[in-house]
Amino acid sequence: QVQLVESGGGLVQPGGSLRLSCAASGTISSINAMGWYRQAPGKERELVAVFTSGGNTNYAGSVKGRFTISRDNAKNTVYLQMNSLKPEDTAVYYCNADLYTLTYLRRNYWGQGTQVTVSS
Repeated sequence: QVQLVESGGGLVQPGGSLRLSCAASGTISSINAMGWYRQAPGKERELVAVFTSGGNTNYAGSVKGRFTISRDNAKNTVYLQMNSLKPEDTAVYYCNADLYTLTYLRRNYWGQGTQVTVSS
């Protein structure tokens, strides 16, 4: 079993900052890619920021320069530092991991989601 546990969401005023964390645990052999997606009400889920299988980072154009993804490989954890938050960043943020299990099966997992609300 693999679990992704997210934390750090909440309510913040426009211009404020939040830091999200996502820790992967369980029967993990290696992680190919891991990152963050979000889904706003009435919209499709979209990529926010991700570490690719090659170790590079991809960001949505709307968050470049404001959000920073980082990771702690030893803890199988990724972080999302969100600065200069805007009301349009309001969404449920989901962690995603593409990984190999201990039995070398490639699997994709989602976290339960954490709400980020940007409002005055």
